[in-house]
Amino acid sequence: MDDDTGNTANVTDTTVTEFATYEDYLDSQITPIDLYYLEDKELARQLVELGYRGSGEPLKREEFDARKKASETFRLAKRLATKVLASQGKDLHGSSFLQALADREEPNRSGKLTSILFIRTFNSKKQEISGYIDYAHRLKTENFEAIFAKTKTLMPRPSDLSFYNWETQTCTSNATPNFQVIADNENGILFKNKRDRKIINVDPRESNPGDNTTRVQIPTKEHTQVVIYDHLTRRKA
Repeated sequence: MDDDTGNTANVTDTTVTEFATYEDYLDSQITPIDLYYLEDKELARQLVELGYRGSGEPLKREEFDARKKASETFRLAKRLATKVLASQGKDLHGSSFLQALADREEPNRSGKLTSILFIRTFNSKKQEISGYIDYAHRLKTENFEAIFAKTKTLMPRPSDLSFYNWETQTCTSNATPNFQVIADNENGILFKNKRDRKIINVDPRESNPGDNTTRVQIPTKEHTQVVIYDHLTRRKA
């Protein structure tokens, strides 16, 4: 037995998407001959709805509305799934830092890559601060439209993986959905990727930052120093 859900699943999108209203759907099955003999469009619509005109079993108004809603929901979900990147269409000329972020936006959003950004800079109070940022996590929790539009600057926060204010000596560290912080290491802070459990060593004296990880320093005018650690995640089979 078909129910509303089953009917919705068995009907192609074009059955409802090509018609703006239920009346348009009924009208599509009315012929000029029907109108000639009936001389009443409303009566012709009623006959189609009752199955006396048109082809096949007609949809009831409730069925049409349910399928129309389901189709619209699917269309919206598909549009959100293919959402335009925040960096798309932005003029990033003159900013190697923003271009580096743009190059990594899609793979970090999709989970192909998890990048850690080290930023050393000055805050609005002219205090020197530095921090390690989970880029993928920030992309999910912050609107980067303004950052790529150059109306807002990406800055380290006390809520990031690691944060240090060089003037006040304030120091914080926080785990994120992608990384665990290992702060009690004698050679400095380490980060463990939660998916593959690989260690990312951010010590600049180390030539190898870890398995599947690359380290690149980005020339920048926005900050004193920017270093990006790109960790390629390998899913378990």
